[in-house]
Amino acid sequence: MGGSILGNRVLRKEDPKFLTTGGVYVDDLLDEPLLAGAAHVTYVRSTLAHGRIQSIGVSDAAAMDGVVAVVTAADLGLEPKASNFNPLVTRTALASDKVRYVGEPLAVIISETREQGEDAAEAVIVDYEPLEALVDVEEAMASSPLLYDAAGSNVVFAPTVLGMPDNTGDAFFEDCEVVVRARVLNQRVAPCPLEVRGSAVAWHEGRLLQWISTQHAQGARTTIAAANGLDAASVRIITPDVGGGFGAKIGTYPEEQLLGRLAQRVGRPLRWRETRSESMVARGHGRAQVQHIGIGGTRDGKVTKYQLHVIPDSGAWVDTGAILAPFMTRPMSSGVYAIPAIECRTTSVVTNTTPTVAYRGAGRPEATAAVERAMDMFAAEIGMDPAEVRRVNLIPKFDAPHTTVIGQTYDVGDYETARDKALAAADYASLRSEQARRRAAGDTVQLGIGVSVYVEITGGVPPFGEHAKVEVLPDGRAVVYTGTSPHGQGHVTAWAMLASEQTGIPIDMIDVVWGDTDLVPVGGGTMGSRSLQQGGTAVWVVSGELADKAAALAARLLEADAGDVVLDRDRGVFHVAGTPAVSVTWAQVATEAQSEGGLSHESMHAVAGATYPFGAHVAVVEVDTETGKPRLLRQVACDDAGRVLNPMLLEGQIHGGVAQGTAQALLEDVRYDDDGNPITSNLADYAFISAAELGDIEVVHMETPTFINALGAKGIGESGTIGSTPAVQSAVIDAVSHLGVRHIDMPATAERVWRAIAGATH
Repeated sequence: MGGSILGNRVLRKEDPKFLTTGGVYVDDLLDEPLLAGAAHVTYVRSTLAHGRIQSIGVSDAAAMDGVVAVVTAADLGLEPKASNFNPLVTRTALASDKVRYVGEPLAVIISETREQGEDAAEAVIVDYEPLEALVDVEEAMASSPLLYDAAGSNVVFAPTVLGMPDNTGDAFFEDCEVVVRARVLNQRVAPCPLEVRGSAVAWHEGRLLQWISTQHAQGARTTIAAANGLDAASVRIITPDVGGGFGAKIGTYPEEQLLGRLAQRVGRPLRWRETRSESMVARGHGRAQVQHIGIGGTRDGKVTKYQLHVIPDSGAWVDTGAILAPFMTRPMSSGVYAIPAIECRTTSVVTNTTPTVAYRGAGRPEATAAVERAMDMFAAEIGMDPAEVRRVNLIPKFDAPHTTVIGQTYDVGDYETARDKALAAADYASLRSEQARRRAAGDTVQLGIGVSVYVEITGGVPPFGEHAKVEVLPDGRAVVYTGTSPHGQGHVTAWAMLASEQTGIPIDMIDVVWGDTDLVPVGGGTMGSRSLQQGGTAVWVVSGELADKAAALAARLLEADAGDVVLDRDRGVFHVAGTPAVSVTWAQVATEAQSEGGLSHESMHAVAGATYPFGAHVAVVEVDTETGKPRLLRQVACDDAGRVLNPMLLEGQIHGGVAQGTAQALLEDVRYDDDGNPITSNLADYAFISAAELGDIEVVHMETPTFINALGAKGIGESGTIGSTPAVQSAVIDAVSHLGVRHIDMPATAERVWRAIAGATH
């Protein structure tokens, strides 16, 4: 396989459905017989960020029209459960002793209609003893009150980093000619998938059936079974179409975990779907790191020391967000650079805000943003072009494993070529010339150019591998069963292409099944850009093994030795080598196999480990120096994901990633007031990006295959986000750097840029 894995095919099997009838999402399951007569669930949520619950008055709500039941933690006998990451941090699925963030669920309304439930929720009266709300993560780290008394501190996850220097003072930089330090904010953002969370449940023949919008059906089965006191075999998770996840739908939430018990209590199927405002305040948020950066080196541009202390805001629960910094940000803290000495520490803290979870890139964008910001500040301090400072410090090209000073082993890398390709496509020299012209002329609208070079880790959570099954039916159609779960990535197209290439069965005769734990009981889901390199590789390998298995059956029909039979993949038929005129089809072989249980093959296919995609981005912005308003003109993205399966799917993933990365750099910011009240609880207050703010996106192709898997493919779903955010932020700062501005925290809004200009020393 050279170049693209399957040439330049760009067919998308999903398009006809989504462009005509549309998908079928959890909220569309109106004709499901098992959900006939389903009641609706509405959660009563805390309106206080921090307080002790004195009482929950439900009598008025229970008496309202259409209300079937009102349920609290006491009614369900809920017991506190410990966090998976800190056993001293416990909570009940419905708040019972304290509330710790606005939006935390504390009671349930079950009603005949959704509207009746929403009305009844307003009638529930909660009496609180207010406690001080801790919103600032650094204040929470050092002060009380404690969110969890048993934990003894609001610092809830601070692992010791083994094998790293523990120099936290000035001694670490004592031999550096130049040292730059900064406090940088990687702000809290809301994932905002088009489809909000939703689920429906029914008990049938002693089993719990739960439809859920999730990125990982098999993982959901595990947590739903545990929440309902069941074994996994007693739970069936069904995932319809999923309208986006971005990491926030990897795990299940208390609202989903409680539905089975609630359905048992009222003896009816149940439906639940959150509102957009609930989604903004109660579903997990992303990013939320304060980063203390130090970088030092020589005046000729060589960086010799890099120091990073990351303080992640876990929100009000110790969830995935608490561990992303030590397990993703820290290992990737050196980025693409050969820095001789690095110190990285992480300290995860709870606050009275929505819990944080994985969000597109999950710890890796934060690592890249930190080291790229550090490189820009170092370049500014020594007066060197930022693109040149990067070149001087890049790890040289390698095609065998390379271990960084931080202890992470990358597979393959060619960072300088990626940088050069992006700079050439952007015509970097001409951009700098135009910038110099505008500065000399004193133009009101200044030009800014931002450069980032990055490496990330994909498929980095063990076990490394995925389950796949391929079945051929007597009519010649094939069905691929995969443990991955699409929510916009194009898996139906991609997996059909892989199976077709191995079998010769036309793509339009291949169906893909996922997200039903009765049909696909084993699977790792879709997260961490793992799908193609692990799930796709499994489909590729299993399809090839099935073809070998089928050849033996074809030999029987052809009355030949199995070793003499070949598969003509162009025609999708088997024949004896040298006699193509006499052949048998897949349909004939599958029919022959019926007496032996059918024609299928499945396995759990392991891969050697994670892969490390890399790339470089160049962002070009204009900034109006009178108003501070930035405008993105261009984004050049060179994202190397190894061998490319489908160029259109690749570009779609890059475009989507660039959009989300740009949104963080320029617009998105989840904000709370001093009392912990969210002030960005809807899409009118939360700045959500549209095409108008994106500018032109130019994709520069580069393929450096990995040896980690049979396809040579690496992940691409998160790369655009990782490269674009620091490039856009840097471009905005660069546009006004000649006015004395050295840093602007994200998002670089017009107000922040204007204030930075006004406060700078010209």
